[in-house]
Amino acid sequence: MRITSALIDPALLDLPWHVPLEEWPADHLVALPQGISRHVVRFVKLNGAVYAMKETRERIAEKEYDLLRALERIDFPAVQAIAIATDRQTPEGEPLETVLVTRHLQFSLPYRALFSRVLRPETMNRLLDALAALIVRMHLTGFSWGDCSLSNTLFRRDAGSFAAYLVDAETGNLYPKLSEGQRSEDIEILRLNIFGECLDLQAAELLHESIDPESVVDDIVARYERLWHEVTYEQEVAKDARHHIERRIRRLNEMGFDVAEVSMSTVDGGYRVRPKVVDAGYHTRRLMRLTGLDAEENQARQLLNDLDTYRAESALTDEQQAAHRWLTEVFEPVVRAVPANLRRKLEPQEIFSQIIQHKWLLSERAGKDVGMGPTVQSYLTEVLVNKPDEQAVLGVEAEELDSALMP
Repeated sequence: MRITSALIDPALLDLPWHVPLEEWPADHLVALPQGISRHVVRFVKLNGAVYAMKETRERIAEKEYDLLRALERIDFPAVQAIAIATDRQTPEGEPLETVLVTRHLQFSLPYRALFSRVLRPETMNRLLDALAALIVRMHLTGFSWGDCSLSNTLFRRDAGSFAAYLVDAETGNLYPKLSEGQRSEDIEILRLNIFGECLDLQAAELLHESIDPESVVDDIVARYERLWHEVTYEQEVAKDARHHIERRIRRLNEMGFDVAEVSMSTVDGGYRVRPKVVDAGYHTRRLMRLTGLDAEENQARQLLNDLDTYRAESALTDEQQAAHRWLTEVFEPVVRAVPANLRRKLEPQEIFSQIIQHKWLLSERAGKDVGMGPTVQSYLTEVLVNKPDEQAVLGVEAEELDSALMP
């Protein structure tokens, strides 16, 4: 048996690699929700971390491992490739398939797990927006997925919205740029896969009667096309309205997209402008640069708004100094105030984001700023204590899950 690993963890060597994955003993496994898969998939906990194990052919495992590593290097929202175990054999010398090891994304669930529940309309909207944004970001980077489905996509909280993650890349390919044909083919595969999964859930009486499979896929594609148009369309601007160019760039930044350069040419009476959008994550990268905090895009936007407010109220002109003081005087004290027994409920950045929203609600109700101290105590005792443990999401009843996902 041979292991190629991006993470040196000697505990990997202690796993029963000589046994087919579907026969691994229960004491090595943890039960987590998962979508349907053409391969045997199991979850294993080692040294406090949870890993997903997928049994497949060696060539496919090596391709997916390399692709996930490449996506990690460009900071694309996908699960992290950890290792591949090849040359496996039973004690009798019978060959076994290769196992691809990825790190389980904490605080996440497959899209399929939620589609088989009773979804509130606002929850459905947030899920579809996140999925459309993931596909747009994917196509901007030149990645063709070739197998987008409810089972292959994970979601987790992002400051009242959801962030979507790719979890299976074995059919994907990374190019310098996608052609219109490649992009259209990827969307058609998405349409067929998700429609088929919805029908499958419907046949098993797991899909709520209010959800129409055809409407769901039409909605996802429509959201994708609107967002794709917004980040790529060529705009004509009058000569006396050049400020519209800056407004377009600011709007793209507010949506979370970085603009690397702007292509401009003159036309009769004005300019033709096309921004080159390179990637999503504008607020995430700015927060990381200023504070070292790693957050989802909407979380980062909220944290930066709080930081900017703190900077203005403190009359600090230096952005780095303000970020350091905000981190040590505001963010870290709030996170430390969460009791140890509640810290597995949500990740710290999501807790802080929800506390900011809770502070606004309490202040509106009181007609004045209630302050961070009382807000934190109110949130901990009235909100967070009643939330499920989302780090594991084990044993959550179906009818409780959609409620748990509400902010």
